[in-house]
Amino acid sequence: MTTSTITPLIMAGGAGTRLWPVSRDSMPKQFIRLLDDGLSTFQATLLRVAGAPFGRPIVVTNNAFRFVAAEQMQALGIAGDIVIEPERRDSAAAVAIGALLAQAQDPAAVAVALAADHVIMDIANFRTDCAAAGAIAATGLIMTLGITPTAPSSAYGYIEAGASLGAPKASRLERFVEKPDEATAQGYLDRGFLWNSGNFVFSVATMLGELERFAPEILAGAGAAIEAAKTDLDFVRLDPDAFGRIPKTSIDYAVMEKTDKAGVLAASFDWSDIGSWDSIHAVAVKDEAENVLQGRVVAIDTTNSLLRSDDMLLTAIGVKDIVAIATRDAVLIAPKSEAGRVKTLVESLKKQNVPEATEHLRMYRPWGWYQRIDLGARFQVKRINVKPDGKLSLQKHFHRSEHWIVVRGTAEVTLDGQVSHVHENESIYLPIGCTHRLANPGKIDLELIEVQVGSYTGEDDIIRLEDVYARS
Repeated sequence: MTTSTITPLIMAGGAGTRLWPVSRDSMPKQFIRLLDDGLSTFQATLLRVAGAPFGRPIVVTNNAFRFVAAEQMQALGIAGDIVIEPERRDSAAAVAIGALLAQAQDPAAVAVALAADHVIMDIANFRTDCAAAGAIAATGLIMTLGITPTAPSSAYGYIEAGASLGAPKASRLERFVEKPDEATAQGYLDRGFLWNSGNFVFSVATMLGELERFAPEILAGAGAAIEAAKTDLDFVRLDPDAFGRIPKTSIDYAVMEKTDKAGVLAASFDWSDIGSWDSIHAVAVKDEAENVLQGRVVAIDTTNSLLRSDDMLLTAIGVKDIVAIATRDAVLIAPKSEAGRVKTLVESLKKQNVPEATEHLRMYRPWGWYQRIDLGARFQVKRINVKPDGKLSLQKHFHRSEHWIVVRGTAEVTLDGQVSHVHENESIYLPIGCTHRLANPGKIDLELIEVQVGSYTGEDDIIRLEDVYARS
């Protein structure tokens, strides 16, 4: 059996709190470089589906990440359709949206739904397996990519395969099983169960038919959100009212656990959902002591551990089987065996309104990024980086004045309608209430230090008058 081009549907809207403090709501794990290949997992996913048998990807992501997704795609030279979810609605909504868009391009389309935060090293076998699953999917089945377990894990759901479909490694899907305890998981391994990767290959006609059959409210909401969608720069912005009415559930619950059209292909490739720091340790390159050392790290007599620092020097002596993660504003230390409890920790931090639970010191924007250096009563100091041709909104503040000191590049500053250029080691003062804009007209990144002084320095004291990125 053969099939035509497979449309990749890449789901990239999740939060990824299990890899805190590196991954947070403001910049989740799929857009962060976690391994030694210099790529985010989102970029690695794009590269896996670049070329045969795949076509132009459809990326579904959250509004907050749209420019990060676009920038990372551009860095790879990969074009695709970026669809913006107004809010998080889990995988059923994303699959419904992607299937409808793929059907509009080709009513006979076959698609593969992929999570953007999974790690797969064996690209050749991944493509081969997707092509094989696509050929079966074209006949009317929804094919799950099942993973042969390497250990009795309680971190994954399991799949029981049924009768053979007459193609290598392909079977009817007998049933899904929720995440078990370790003893039960061992029994599943002994009986040949597979891990559920959460990745599916299907004809869009079949998937849409099953959504109509089992989750008509999801399909109706997705259709209405697309029908009333707007084009915003290079993005498709789904209608927020219609999208907000879609029930929040996974495609597993909405369709896969109910349909009689499910199959499973036992995958030949390696796979990890990197759902915890110990799973990062499992897939990353290790030294002779089985350590994964990332960033500015020095370890003595340390074994079987993951040590990562994004900024400061991290040192360790005489420890084993631990995870130690240091960012600019938070540190996590845990036994590897307890790494799966990070999500619970983050939930606790959120209940206490700890800002580090969700926000990074460095916040990314379409024009570049800013990073808080210091914060006190009536003042805040930031480091601001603007990409070449980047331009902040024309704006004003009611509660603060600002002082910009350029340390690299040239700043084009609009101040109450007057344009001037500020060079390295020069500064400019912006009084409270003035209309101003910052832009980088140069060929290199613009870096400056911003000193804010006033009664309130929050991000919501920004009145945008004009914005090239169509932000309100």
